[in-house]
Amino acid sequence: MSDLRELAMKSRAWPFQEARRLVKRYAKAPPEKGYVLFETGYGPSGLPHIGTFGEVARTTMVRRAFEVLSDIPTRLICFSDDMDGLRKVPGNVPNREVLAEHLQKPLSAVPDPFGEYESFAAHNNAMLRRFLDTFGFEYDFMSATEFYRSGAFDETLLRAVEKYDELMAVMLPTLREERRATYSPFLPISPSTGRVLYVPMKAVNAAEGTITFDDEDGTEVTLPVTGGRVKFQWKPDFGARWAALGVDFEMFGKEHGTNAQIYSKICRVLGARPPEQFTYELFLDENGQKISKSSGNGISIDDWLKYAGSESLSYFMYQKPQTAKRLYFDVIPKAVDEYHQQLRAYAGQDTAARLNNPVFHIHGHDVPSSTLDVPFSMLLNLASVSAAEDKDRLWGFIRRYAPEASPETHPDLDRAAEYAVRYFNDFVKPQRLFRLPDDRERAALEDLRDRLKAWDGGLDAEALQSLVFAVGKEHGFEPLRDWFKALYEVLLGASQGPRFGGFIALFGVDETVALIDKALAGDLAG
Repeated sequence: MSDLRELAMKSRAWPFQEARRLVKRYAKAPPEKGYVLFETGYGPSGLPHIGTFGEVARTTMVRRAFEVLSDIPTRLICFSDDMDGLRKVPGNVPNREVLAEHLQKPLSAVPDPFGEYESFAAHNNAMLRRFLDTFGFEYDFMSATEFYRSGAFDETLLRAVEKYDELMAVMLPTLREERRATYSPFLPISPSTGRVLYVPMKAVNAAEGTITFDDEDGTEVTLPVTGGRVKFQWKPDFGARWAALGVDFEMFGKEHGTNAQIYSKICRVLGARPPEQFTYELFLDENGQKISKSSGNGISIDDWLKYAGSESLSYFMYQKPQTAKRLYFDVIPKAVDEYHQQLRAYAGQDTAARLNNPVFHIHGHDVPSSTLDVPFSMLLNLASVSAAEDKDRLWGFIRRYAPEASPETHPDLDRAAEYAVRYFNDFVKPQRLFRLPDDRERAALEDLRDRLKAWDGGLDAEALQSLVFAVGKEHGFEPLRDWFKALYEVLLGASQGPRFGGFIALFGVDETVALIDKALAGDLAG
C-alpha cells in the first residue's frame, strides 16, 4: 500500500470515512460486476435544482476518495425515475393546460410543454445532463423508462413476482390500515388510458410472471410484469433498483431516512446486498425553514452562480453534510473566501493535511492555485465605499494595491470583482444603515483621520491595522471589537466588516481620510 493510501486510510475527512466502508465491503474479493457502483437518483417532474447538484457533488467526493484507497474501477449512474406518473402540473412551465390532460401518465409519455423534446421527461432529462456536464461530473445517465422497456429490469421484476408475499410482508406493516387493503408493490400501466394505476392485485402468478387487476373502466386485465408494462411503487423501486444494478453506494436526504431500512429489506428479499448508505441533512432558507422545490424558498443553482463560481458551491456542499445548514444568499461571500483560503493553504500542506483539505475533495489531485489576492468580503466593502457600478472601478483600486495584478494574471480576482459588484448592488446596498458616531467614537475617528493624514508608511496593511488598533486602545474601547464595530457601522453601514488595515491599504489612505470626513459631517448617515 502506498504512503498516500496509508494516509488516506487514516484521514478524518468524511468522504474517506465513507470510502473506507466500501473498501471493507470488498476486502475479500472485488465485485463480480467488475466495478464499484455509485448511484444518485433524480425525479424529472421538475428542473434540476441545487439539491441535485449537492447530491452528485458529494457522491463524486466519496467516489474520488474511494479511488485513492482502491484499485477497483468505479462507475457513477445518475438515474432518472421518468416512469413516475405526473401527479400535478408544475407552476413554472408553459402550456400548463397541455400537461393537465396527461395527469398520472408516466413522465416519459407526457408531451413536452416547451415543444422541444418528445416528452416532458426527455426535456427534463436533457436539462439534467446539460446541468451535470456544465460542472464536469463524470457519470452515466440512465432512464427508468429505458431500463424497464429494454428488459434490463425484467429479471428483478420476475423475482419480485416470485417473492410477492415476502415483499408485502415488508411493506404492509409500514402502511395505514386503509391503505393496506389496496396496496401492491406493482403499478401497472393501464392498457386503455396509459396512466399509472394504483390498484390492488386480484392475482399474482409467479409461474407466468403476470399480475391481474381491474383497469380504470372495471375490465379485468392480466399483464406480464416485464417489458415496461408495470413499474414498482417508489419504495420497492428503490430497493429493486439497488438489486438490479448492484448499487454499492447511495446517499439521500434526511426525508428518506425512515425508509432506508425498507429499501434495504426489499433489496435483500430480491436476493442482493443493499448498498452502503449516507444520509445528509436538509438545507434551510433564511428563516430556518426546509427548502422546497414547490414553494421556491431558498436559492437556486442559477442564483448562486450569479454571485460566485461553482467551486465555492462545492465547498459549501462539502462542509458538514450531516448538519442542517442555511442555504441563502448571505452564505455566499463566506463560502467564496473560505474556499480560496483552503486553496492557498493547500500549496504549503503535507500530504496528510491535503487529504483533509476540502479542495482535494472538490478537485482531486488537480487542485488549482488561487489568484484571489483580495478577499471577496473586502471587494464588497470596496464596492460599497467606491459606489462601483462595474468591476473596472474596483480594478482601479486593486492595481494601486497590487500593481502586478491584472484580469489576465488573476482571473479569480477578476471574476470576484464582477461578482462583488453584482452582489453589492443586489443585497448589500439595499440593507446598508449608516449611523452617526457618539462622542467617544467621534473623538477616535478624528484621531484616526489625523494620524492617517500624517501617515508615511505606504500601503502596508499590517502597519495600518496596528495604527487602527492603537487608536482604539488609546480611546478606551474595551473590548476592542466595539471600536471596529463602530468603524463598520459609521463608515460602511454594516455591523461587520473586513480587517480595517487591509481595507485602508486597498481603498487608499487619502480616500479613507475623505470617507471619515464624510461620516463626521453626517453625509453618510444623512
